[in-house]
Parts: sequence; structure tokens; C-alpha cells
Amino acid sequence: MSTLHYAGVMKNMSQTILITGASSGIGAALACHYAAPGVTLFLGGRDLKRLEMTADTCREKGATVYQEIVDVTDQDAMACWITQSDETRPLDLMIANAGISGGAGGTKAVEDPEQARRIFDVNLTGILNTIDPVLPRMLARGAGQIALMSSVAGFSGWPQAVAYSASKGAVRLYGEGLRGALASRGVRVNVICPGFVETPMTDVNPFVMPFLMPPDIAARIIARGLARNRGRIGFPWPTYLCAGLLGMLPLSGTLALQTRLPRKPAMQ
Repeated sequence: MSTLHYAGVMKNMSQTILITGASSGIGAALACHYAAPGVTLFLGGRDLKRLEMTADTCREKGATVYQEIVDVTDQDAMACWITQSDETRPLDLMIANAGISGGAGGTKAVEDPEQARRIFDVNLTGILNTIDPVLPRMLARGAGQIALMSSVAGFSGWPQAVAYSASKGAVRLYGEGLRGALASRGVRVNVICPGFVETPMTDVNPFVMPFLMPPDIAARIIARGLARNRGRIGFPWPTYLCAGLLGMLPLSGTLALQTRLPRKPAMQ
């Protein structure tokens, strides 16, 4: 099995990788990062035009690409797609990346219940719909890697984005627990906790985002962390550090700081 060293990271040149939310943002950047001759990519997303653009870019870099328009909240469709992908070529790495965000916006105290339910459905149930079909297959092989997309927002409850921070906190805890549960079974589990990254999700934020990072830089950091099998991949480090400290403060201190931050707009 051939390998290639690139930017300090060993890239397996015969990897098979599945990525959800690959039509834009971090998902698209990860697909393009891993694309190379000998690499097979299974890319899922909801936006056909953007997903095709990502797939075409990856093919130009030499990767074999299969693309699928799929909603991570559709359990049956996800099970069918992921099972077929794994049967086509056993997955080495699955990146459960798809997610959405939103706040209350305007003068509302809290976000609409429909929006909150939708955020939990995509960010949390969508993760389960992604993992569940492939996990028994990886366990049977005694090999594989699963990466879950959380956020630095998952270290405490954010008044500006209540459902988003709660859903990402649940993803983080689930992934960290799963990593421990599978540690002796040959399946690696990693949790990704990004700060602000330039994506359609952050483009709508009407406030200054500290340490805002281009998606290609984020993809390189994530790939390096996955190659080293880091349990938690948090970045950029100042945001990650502050988020972790907020999570350790008494609730009164946390809320006193967070309620002063700008409000996040509602999901469109």
C-alpha cells in the first residue's frame, strides 16, 4: 500500500473516504484535500450544483469520485447509500460532517421550535444516520476510522445559538465516549471541534469572528489530526482554549460573558 508525505501528513494513497456535507465549506475542502490518484471518494450533499463542482475538482486531481444527493436526516436513504458505498469499496475513513446552524435573530429571546428541531435532526440524528450503517462493517473488519464534526460551541451553552451549541455538545460527548468504547476493537473515532471557518454557515454572521480561517487551512489541520489519530481536533488554538475555559467556569460566569456577545441570525 503506497503512501505519500504531504505538508507533514502521511496520506494513504489507496484510501476510500466518505464525506457528508461535501457540497461546500469544510466538507468540500476536505474532499479536495484528500483527492489524489488512487483515492476513492464518496461525497454526499443536498446541493446538486455545488456537489458536482466539488466532485469535478476532485476528479481533476485524480481521485475516483461517487456523488450522491442525500439528506442526512433520511435514515433509510443514508443506510442505502452508505451500505452501497462500503460494498463498492470498503470505507477506510468516514467523515460525518453535515451540519446546520441558526440563532434566534432579531429581538426574539429564543429561536423558533421548528428551527431548533431541525438543527438537532441534522446535527445529531444525522450523525447517527451516518455512523450506524458502517460501524458494524468496520467492527467486523477490525479496522476503520470515523470522524464526527462537532464545534468549539459544544463546550458550553451559547445563548446566541442554543440548539446549535447543544447539538454540537452532544456530538462531542457521543464521539468521545464512542472512541473509548471502540478503542480495543480496531476502529478509531475522532471528534473535530472547529472555531470560525469561512463557510456558507458563517457568511451570514453579522459580527466579527475572531481567528476566522479559510476552509482549505481547516481541512489541512483536520487531516493532520486524523492521520495522527488525535481524539479531539480543536482549532484555532486561541478559540479552542477559550471555549474549553468557558466550559469549566461556573454557569453564572459563563452566562455573564456570553450574553454580551452578538446575536446569531435565524436560519434562512
